[in-house]
Amino acid sequence: MEILVCARRVPDTSENEIELNSAGNDIERDELVYSINEPDNYAVEEALQIVARVGGNVTVVTVGGEDDEEILRREMAMGVQHGVLISDEAFTRSDGRGLATILKAYVQKGRYDLILTGVQAEDGGAQVGGMVAAMLDYPFASLVNSIEVLDGKKLKVSREIAGGNKEMNEIDLPCVLSIQTGINEPRYVGMRGIRQVASLPIPTFDASELGVDPGSVGESAAKVKRVDYFVPTLGKGAEMLQGSREENVDKVFELVAAKGGL
Repeated sequence: MEILVCARRVPDTSENEIELNSAGNDIERDELVYSINEPDNYAVEEALQIVARVGGNVTVVTVGGEDDEEILRREMAMGVQHGVLISDEAFTRSDGRGLATILKAYVQKGRYDLILTGVQAEDGGAQVGGMVAAMLDYPFASLVNSIEVLDGKKLKVSREIAGGNKEMNEIDLPCVLSIQTGINEPRYVGMRGIRQVASLPIPTFDASELGVDPGSVGESAAKVKRVDYFVPTLGKGAEMLQGSREENVDKVFELVAAKGGL
């Protein structure tokens, strides 16, 4: 089975103090630490487990710049066979529809049985997987928390629905699935593994190589644009803690204990 996982590089919220820029329309990004979007990591692990059971290959693709190669190499260190970077100035500030347009063009260059995405992007929405499926006219299931390969033409998937219930479906291949966090336990990647893939070539595709019209993607074509960032005002009884993570943990314990919670 040939599986494509769409991944994204995002600011690592566990390693960064997120602050707004002076204009109030974005966060300060110059000193941020980045990592793979955590839901995408679950999708990669699930792809690797499927291939271990039935055979095949896993390819991870990301849309970005040279710095985004780091997440591709991380996933290759996990066991992914191929990493692909899609990069072009024309793609800058694409919205979800623009990203889906780019990914659709790449999918059509290959022969993939299954396309996986994380359930959502930690710095954005959860729309890209569904849009890719719609553009390709593929079946789509979201919030998937288990996958069983029935044969070469169908999967049996479980998906999370309201109230903690599960819904079972059979879905034809090729298809697109968005993977729920918790479906598995992503394997640990050490520095030794990353060094082993550090020199492996990563093919890069631009707009012309994908046949994407630059006018259909990027900021100028975006139908959704970010116009403001703001810190919510404190509600009644709310308290904003200031200080290091360790200091705030101690303060939280003190507050909970003071209210009889411990």
